[in-house]
Amino acid sequence: MSGHANSLKAVLLALGANFAIFVSKLAAAVLTGSSAMLAEAIHSLADCGNQGLLLLGMRQAKRPPSEDYPLGWGRALYFWSFLVAILLFSVGGMFSIYEGVHKLGSPEPLQRPWLAVGVLVFGLVMEGISMRGCMQEVNKARDGMGLWQWFRETRSSELLVIFGEDLAALLGLAIALLAILATILTGNLLFDALGTIVIGVLLVVVAVAVAVEVKALLIGQGVEPRRRQELLAFLAERPEVAEVLNLITLQLGPEVMVSVKARMAPAADNLALIHNINAVERAMKARFPDVAWSFFEPDVAD
Repeated sequence: MSGHANSLKAVLLALGANFAIFVSKLAAAVLTGSSAMLAEAIHSLADCGNQGLLLLGMRQAKRPPSEDYPLGWGRALYFWSFLVAILLFSVGGMFSIYEGVHKLGSPEPLQRPWLAVGVLVFGLVMEGISMRGCMQEVNKARDGMGLWQWFRETRSSELLVIFGEDLAALLGLAIALLAILATILTGNLLFDALGTIVIGVLLVVVAVAVAVEVKALLIGQGVEPRRRQELLAFLAERPEVAEVLNLITLQLGPEVMVSVKARMAPAADNLALIHNINAVERAMKARFPDVAWSFFEPDVAD
């Protein structure tokens, strides 16, 4: 229930951008023999792996229900999204902080810094393209909501992760470029080390923020607040329903489970009551296509 956003498009754009950056860093490493640039290439390849995990999660989420998994595999997407956040925290953030601290203690002169600048500029362009595509999908999903409100309320974990990754990558590349330019202009290697630490802290903050949001989905979150209100308004409009007593929703990846306890309008007999309940459920699934499971507990009005 994320508007008409195409999460797959955002993931594929991020994968393409990270792979292009990996190739550019690998080429620079081969041309210069720089082990630091080779390490950066491996880092970008790891980012490609993150998108691969999201694609795996999106594929698993489409598995049909079974006896062992009666509500399907939708929440598998949350597991893989959480794993990507952990990898972003550990491989990305903590490693960058370690590298920055190491450079503070053992500063090393930059090798072919202008080539590094070229690689970073290329990376900014590619990440900018990825971020633009991601924001197009985010804007569809948030439908007028503020960006922070969308971040807190969205139930699309894969889009949330890609947004966090793209934002951190774009800001990180900008910080790295400023740090290298400052080092070139001043000859002070402190700027390069501090820039690396700042990038690490940025990645840790983004990873923790994403992990906290995905954790809520793993535990079992309902639909977005505004969608819950839409469901309540729909039920209130139905002539078959006299009063909604309780509404429970559960977000299951791209699908939703809805449980309704309602006082039903008087019916001629039990058969007519069952017919009314079935009519409400059919209409609800037609209005809200992501509602894959609905359970009705009726209470006949006096």
